[in-house]
This record gives sequence, C-alpha cells and structure tokens, in this order.
Amino acid sequence: PETFSVLDLQKIAYDNKDKNFRRLCLEYMPLKFSRRHGDPSRPWNKFSINTRNEIDGSKILDYEGNWRDIFQNWEALAHSYPEFIESMIHKFLNATTFDGYNPYRVTKGGFDWETIEPDDPWSYIGYWGDHQIIYLLKFLEFINDHKPGRLESFFAKDLFVYANVPYKIKPYQDLLKDPKDTIIFDGALDRKIREECSSFGADGSLLRDENRFIVKANFIEKILVTTLAKLSNFIPEGGIWMNTQRPEWNDANNALVGNGVSMVTLYYLRRFFDFFEGLLSDTSVGEVEISTEISKFFNAVLATFEKNKVLLSGSINNQDKKSILDELGEAGSDYRIKIYSHAFSGKKTTLSMEDLKNFISLTKSYLEHSIKANKRSDNLYHAYNLMTVDSEDSISISHLSEMLEGQVAVLSSGCLDGKETLNVLNALKQSALFREDQFSYLLYPNKELKGFLDRNTIPEKAVSSSKLLQEMVQDGILDIIEKDINGVYHFNGNFKNANDVLTALEKHTETKYRSLLPSDTPKILQAFEEVFNHKAFTGRSGTFYGYEGLGSIYWHMVSKLLLAVQECCIKAINYGEDDIIIGHLLEHFYEIYEGIGVHKSPKLYGAFPTDPYSHTPGGKGAQQPGMTGQVKEDVLSRFGELGVFIKEGKLCFNPCLLRKEEFVTRETSFKFISVVKEHKEIIIPKGSLGFTYCQVPITYHISEKDSLEISFRDGSHKQYDSLLIDSTISEKIFRRTGEVVHIKANINIENLK
Repeated sequence: PETFSVLDLQKIAYDNKDKNFRRLCLEYMPLKFSRRHGDPSRPWNKFSINTRNEIDGSKILDYEGNWRDIFQNWEALAHSYPEFIESMIHKFLNATTFDGYNPYRVTKGGFDWETIEPDDPWSYIGYWGDHQIIYLLKFLEFINDHKPGRLESFFAKDLFVYANVPYKIKPYQDLLKDPKDTIIFDGALDRKIREECSSFGADGSLLRDENRFIVKANFIEKILVTTLAKLSNFIPEGGIWMNTQRPEWNDANNALVGNGVSMVTLYYLRRFFDFFEGLLSDTSVGEVEISTEISKFFNAVLATFEKNKVLLSGSINNQDKKSILDELGEAGSDYRIKIYSHAFSGKKTTLSMEDLKNFISLTKSYLEHSIKANKRSDNLYHAYNLMTVDSEDSISISHLSEMLEGQVAVLSSGCLDGKETLNVLNALKQSALFREDQFSYLLYPNKELKGFLDRNTIPEKAVSSSKLLQEMVQDGILDIIEKDINGVYHFNGNFKNANDVLTALEKHTETKYRSLLPSDTPKILQAFEEVFNHKAFTGRSGTFYGYEGLGSIYWHMVSKLLLAVQECCIKAINYGEDDIIIGHLLEHFYEIYEGIGVHKSPKLYGAFPTDPYSHTPGGKGAQQPGMTGQVKEDVLSRFGELGVFIKEGKLCFNPCLLRKEEFVTRETSFKFISVVKEHKEIIIPKGSLGFTYCQVPITYHISEKDSLEISFRDGSHKQYDSLLIDSTISEKIFRRTGEVVHIKANINIENLK
C-alpha cells in the first residue's frame, strides 16, 4: 500500500528468504531532517537538509550527519518512537567495519569516510572511535527492556554486514613505533568502492569475501568484532590505547591520539560486558557460528587473559603491562592483516556460549582491576592516561589532571555502589572542576599557561649534560639551540616537534659532531620533551580559553553528568541502599540539575536559557548555539525524572525523583498533539501535572495510593492497582496505534520528593 508502518516492513523482511532484501528493510527508517552540529564550519559536519523534492516539491525522507551526532540524537528519538530501535541497531552495526570501527558520517543511503585531499588543509583520515561502545550499548539496553528476547533472536541469524572503508590499520609493531601515524589510506580501494557504488548502489561499499559474496554476520560476531578491537588495545591499569588517528571521546582532547590511553572507553566497556553477562545468563542458545578469522582472534585474546589472570591479585608491573599489550596487539594485527591481504574466507567456526560467558567474566575482571587502579587519592577517577614505551619489554603509564568526563564515565560504568558514588560526587564538588559562579562543572581544571617568553627555555643542567650542545654553542652553530644575551638557552624556534629536532641532528652525521650524535641525541630529545611536554599536550583543552578549553563549562558533559547521577540514584533506590546515602545522592542530582542553563536567568546564563549552547568560557556567557548533544541528555533525564521506565516490555511509572513543586497549584489546560495529529486539550486539576509519552497524554495526580486508569479510543477504560501497565497495552503505546488515548496515574504522595 502507499502508506504502511515500519512494523509491516519488518514483517515482510523476516518472512523473506533474500538476506540482502531483508537487511535493507530492517535498517530502513522513514526519517527526515538531520542534526545541525554546533560548529557547522567543520568540514566533517557538512550535510544538506532535504525535506522536499527540488523538482516537484513533494515530501522526501532523508537524513545525514556525522556518526556521533546521528546516533546520539537517535537515542532520545527511540523513547518517542520505540519501534525504530531495531532499525537503529541494524543501521549502527551495518555501518561498522570488520576491524571494529565506524566511518565518520552516516546517511540514509549508507556511510562516508574521510579522504586525503592535497588542496584541503583540513582533510585527514582516521577512525572516530568516540562514543561507539556506549551509544551501541544504550540501544541494546533499550531494545532489551522494550522487547525481551529480541536480541537473543539475533544471536545466530546472519542479519548484519560490514562497512568496507578504504583504510588499513598498520601492523602492531608499526603502531608502537609511531602511534600518531597508524592508518594507510588505500586510494585504489577508495576508487574501486566508489565505482562499485555507482553500479550497485550503497551495497557497493560493503565488505565481500574471497568469493565476492557480501560478508554476512550474526549479532554475536558483530559484537565480538567491536569489543575485540578495543581489547586488542587494552593496557592493564592504563585504559584503551587511542591509536586510530581520531579522537576516542571528547575531541577537545584530540591531541592525545597516539600517546593517550582512554579510561573513559574502559569504563563504558565494563558496563557493556556487564550487560552481556546478564543477557547470556539465561539464554537458550548453546552455540553460534562465527567467521574462522574472528574465532582465531577471539581465542588469542582469551588465551592472553587466561594466562595472565594471576596478575589481577595485585598491581601489574611495567614489564607485564607490555607483555599483555604485545600479545593483544599482535592478535588484532594478525586478524586485520589476514583480511586486508586475503579477505574473509567465508568459512565459519562454532563458538560455544560457555566459552563466550567465560570470556565476558574474565574480561570484566581485567576491566574492574584497571578501574580500581585508576582511583585517585581524592576519590575522583582518571579519565585519560599517557603511555610511554620505555623499552622493548616495558611500558609505563602516567596520569593527566582530573577531568569531568572521567567522573561521568565511571559513574555510568555501573561498578560503583551508592557509597562509592557519593564519594565521587562529594570529591567532585570539592575539586577544581567546580565553578561556583555558574554552580556547575568545568571539563578540566583552569590553569594559567606560560607566557610566550617563558616557554622555550632549556634548563642549564640539560645543556651542561650534553657535550654536543656545549660544543655547538661554543662554535656558534644555531640550528639546534642558541644562547640569548641573558645567558638563557632556547631551542630553534622553527622546531614543531621532536621529529624536527631529529632531522636537524641527522644533518650533522657528516660533520665534526658525528661521534657525539649516538650518545647525545637521546639526551637532546629528552630535553626537548621536558621543555615542551608534548606528550601531555591534549589539544584545545590545554591551550584554549574557549571552545571547550580551559575554564570552560561544556554543557553537554554537564548534562551527561546529570543523567549518570540520575542512573546512580535510581539504582540506589531500587537496590534499597541506606536512606542517608540516597538522600545525599539526590542532593547532588538536584544541585547539578539547577546548574544547567534552562534553570538560570538570562543574565547569569548569558543567553536565552531555553536555547542549547555548546559551552560557557570563563568571563563570558554561553557560546556557540546549536542543537547540541546536551538536548539529548536532558530529554533522557527528564523522562527519568518523571519516572517513565520500561521493564520486560511493560511501561511503568516510578517518579521517585519528582518533586511536589512540579505539580500545578491551580486548574490548568494541558494542550498536546495526539498520535493521529489532532490538537487536543485536557483540563487538569490542582495537584496534577501532564506530559506525553509516544504522544499519549499522561496525567499525574497526587493521591493516597498508587493506581492507573487507561482510557481507550473506543470509550472503554481499564483500571490497575499499581503503576505497571501490562505488556499488551504497553505494546500498543510503543507502536503508537492510537488505541490508548489517556493514561491517568494516581501517585502516592509519600513517593514524591
């Protein structure tokens, strides 16, 4: 028919034996518009908003945007359109690569990758790994709540494919040599993929096996690829090594790529594995088929973890850190090289669920061990660390300053109990991250940067320890260092990094200084690093006083904090933790809530409070307006505050965070648009409030006991003596059938704050 539902399309797909047709149906969503990024000037944020056909003006359905922004918006969209969640998961997984990453841009017709353009100084390549684990996990948690058993039905079905992106991650040993230059752009493959797309459409950009068939994968295989890619870069007690040339999380820290190790990603990985441990605990599936190449990768990682698990009883030394990273890194490298060189064979191997459960449990142990090791003395947790390869058999970890996103991620990880959560929040309030004038939190502590004249100054001790430098100064050779009129030494001002220093030194291999180069080159490079500390350079977060830089509040991260704290509060309430701890957790939740812009005066916020802005630098009002990710977090936390939850496919209400002051103090008109696009109005009495969920009006009324009354389109009603709706009626609401026209919830006044 001309008009049909997503559910009709899914039924057609599952009834069809053509796997490619089924896949196209399952990932289709009738969406339009896109998300405008806060900074549209960035080249990777290019997209056009196509809502009408240019020829005849007819409506078209189209969307495009960068990966991060599309999927974070869809998380909030799913709460209003729950039936889209399955398509969202298919779109997400089908756009990920066999080496475990995602391209940078998603469109209705497929995906894009970055290319090298000689005339464009902005052009660059690499995998944007940021948000990948947590965004996927949020989708999986959502579908598991709404459709129990649906994920299990994906376990053994070859419903998914791999994106074919023309990047080749270098072998592991090359990653160690230069972790900032790790990906090769395959121009020939880029041209070939584009030619295939011109002939076959979007399927031309999908990975094919050695027989030229599109590689198909089941859900378990796709999840394994994603997680094994992260684990192949796991450094015990350090985090996940960020070596794919693009930011792993917050791009204000983009200079950490290469030397940086992300605890942020590790915290979310812990939640990811915890979810799957629960999902598999009662599965009836005994085994699944996965590609032989992935099976080998899986077994190598599992063997490394098994062999070294005795180390989890204490602190892991630098030699063992390197040994574990070497084994994991080589396993990932061998897997990638095999596919780059020969493609998937198309052969499958059996993976037992018992082996998978053992792998999940063991991996969780390693992740939780690293989380404990990254607890700071002030009760905060490290966000990013730095790795240094000290020798062939040793790797060391050093720490950066405290960061808000590290606290958000560890609170979201699910590994802290109520008391530990409260300790983090108390420490956060007392830390240098708290900005009292806005009653909110900075991304990183503010600091005074060195002035220009103070930066390039070499300690005299470093010069005196190098005979080469002393002789060059004495001889008036100025291409490495020079001495000013005050007797202070400086490096050549044209040096951008240590490679420039090395190149300048190598020019002296045929001069009188050649005999001193072997002994003094390491000393000079060490002095250069001590002066400039390039390894700890984070990017905007360490050099700017705006654009999410020093002294800036990044509002999206504050809203992430709010949502994470809300999850912790609800968990503590549901687990029956101590009332005093719950009370203090709630105090933090409400304080963070009040610090967000929408609750402030225009004078304090520096802009219209209801408009989303990217950040607020020190001494200025909110800057850079746009539909930022903050909106998504605030929508989610508002649903949580209203107490809208789904458990085992059933809609329930538990407004344990809702305050009595939210209820209207006089009779009020509640206007809304129904599922069938009709403008409606309900008069709600004093002591009530109203909102919509899936466009169904819900009114809360203060009462002596909990109860529900459901009103249907045919004029019938149904009563409940609790705040839980059965799965049949819940499904009608999720599917937006229009049969449910009003939900009246009587809320026990004792449950309100």
